[in-house]
Amino acid sequence: MENVIQIQNLNFEFSKNKPILKNINLSVPKGSIFGFLGANGAGKSTTMKMLIGSIPDENNSIQIFNEKLSTFFPEGFNKIGSLIDTAAFYDHLSGWDNLLIISKLRNLPESECERVLHLVNLWESRNMKMKRYSLGMKQRLSIAMTLLGKPDLLILDEPVNGLDPNGMLEMRELFIKLNKEEGVTIFISSHLLQEIEKMITHLAIISHGEIRFTGSIKDLNELYRYNHIRIGLNNASDFIAVIPENYSPKILDENTVEITAESKEDIIQLVKTLVQNNAEIFEIKNSAGLEDWFMEITKN
Repeated sequence: MENVIQIQNLNFEFSKNKPILKNINLSVPKGSIFGFLGANGAGKSTTMKMLIGSIPDENNSIQIFNEKLSTFFPEGFNKIGSLIDTAAFYDHLSGWDNLLIISKLRNLPESECERVLHLVNLWESRNMKMKRYSLGMKQRLSIAMTLLGKPDLLILDEPVNGLDPNGMLEMRELFIKLNKEEGVTIFISSHLLQEIEKMITHLAIISHGEIRFTGSIKDLNELYRYNHIRIGLNNASDFIAVIPENYSPKILDENTVEITAESKEDIIQLVKTLVQNNAEIFEIKNSAGLEDWFMEITKN
């Protein structure tokens, strides 16, 4: 599979003996929506700043579109759109004028400004002064700026910050549409795990400057598929004594017990044991999601 971003053995430190990034290795497949996940201070923003060249990659550890950053930029900016930290605006100008300035600097037609404003649902507010824009509106205009010129790759650091639930839904649908219909590869970080889980196809989890997991959502599901299995049964507390300790049983409520298992055979054996003890089982499901997996991977 072709990779749009390839990072090999990336290390970085702002001061000696205080490493921020430790031997980072990442492959971002073409056509993916790649989630880059980690707690504050884990190294996400530093990595993303290095991707766009605002922090130098002195060891040539990064390639974008199979080209080293030293030769990829500045022409490469025509192929990527990025939003790192907070975008800067001219508050005394309208949203339209802010976009127009960028489009002229990039020799893009005015029609591009109209196109991206429609994409982020700001066309009706295009003539409003920026100082009157809400935080969510400013964030949507920031995303509009990244979409100018129809980039092949988006690098987005916390792009849904400041958006209400409806705004998050609109942005998620937009990113999925760009990915599915136009083949845009999206490299996105977020601390809103439940939201990002709904759109990503691949991910990497970074903790204290080190990659703890990288792969597809399917890979992650296979690795942790038997963690957090919830069994619904009447009077759950009556059966806690017959569940072996290696299942780490935990009563969640009067009719639910949560266990972990190594394999489907372990689950089969446990169900047999419960049934033999006259347990009335009405539900078995894997309740884990990205948030649970994230905590499991980073807790140590």
